[in-house]
Amino acid sequence: MDGDPVMAGNSKRQGAVRKKQGGNPTAGSGGRRRKALGGRGPTPKAVEREGHKAHRQGRPEDKPGRQAPPRGRRSPNAAEWVAGRNSVVEALQAGIPVSTMYVAEQIERDDRIREAFRLGADRGISMLEVTRHELDRMTDRAVHQGIALKVPSYDYADPHELVERAREASEPALLVALDSVTDPRNLGAVIRSAAAFRVHGVVIPERRAAGMTASAWKTSAGAAARVPVAQVTNLTRQLVDYQADGLMVAGLDADGTVEMADVNFATEPLVLVVGSEGKGMSRLVRDTCDVLVRIPMASTTESLNAGVAAGIALYEIDRRRSVR
Repeated sequence: MDGDPVMAGNSKRQGAVRKKQGGNPTAGSGGRRRKALGGRGPTPKAVEREGHKAHRQGRPEDKPGRQAPPRGRRSPNAAEWVAGRNSVVEALQAGIPVSTMYVAEQIERDDRIREAFRLGADRGISMLEVTRHELDRMTDRAVHQGIALKVPSYDYADPHELVERAREASEPALLVALDSVTDPRNLGAVIRSAAAFRVHGVVIPERRAAGMTASAWKTSAGAAARVPVAQVTNLTRQLVDYQADGLMVAGLDADGTVEMADVNFATEPLVLVVGSEGKGMSRLVRDTCDVLVRIPMASTTESLNAGVAAGIALYEIDRRRSVR
């Protein structure tokens, strides 16, 4: 057939012809703008991309020897923030160690702000004025109400220094070890009882346990400044080390074989182990104890939280040591 080929299936439609192959080779981005399709190179590192969390915090994820903590978990050595007007005033009144007070620009001053300024000035705390945007960033967008405190990371003691502390005082060592106690308020309460009953130090595990946060400091009512706290990687191994150093390990347990009133070994070097209210001590820690001690209660359905149980046991131990 002469002329242009017709389109298959619709050959009777007027003007329906098949376009010749080829066309303008320079049309479209593949020809005239071929360079526009070129790649932009490798994706920049997270720390180099503005808006990325690693960039905002200045913590390069790929820097050798400095790995960013997993998402959702705080670095154990990271500073803590106390944000909000009431929280700031309460923290300052409780004597929580503070490195810096940050105040938003043009903040509306009320009685709480003025009290925070007074307490901060009395303690010689540095005060810095920043923008609200900067305060949002530093506190991870907490409800700061224009004021926040930066609390430095706690300086944990070495677990063996606690025993040396007792030897320097020419006293039989008395330590408290907490197993799986996750509420920082319970930790603070134990530290407060430890200060009241002449305990030489408190030992806590690194994982699955409360640390020395601002909440623990506050609950201790200042006792955290007087009683050293040691943090250990493996609590069971540390208890074995204490046993090798001549200390008896006594665990508080509802099914203990000895009542608290009958602890004749209270005057000896001793580690008192307190577990959580719900689960008690872990199996390995429980098996490591030299003796299990119970606090008699009127009802078997009741239980005591770690702070209360430790306070009762430490009172009895201190009473026996005082009358020996």
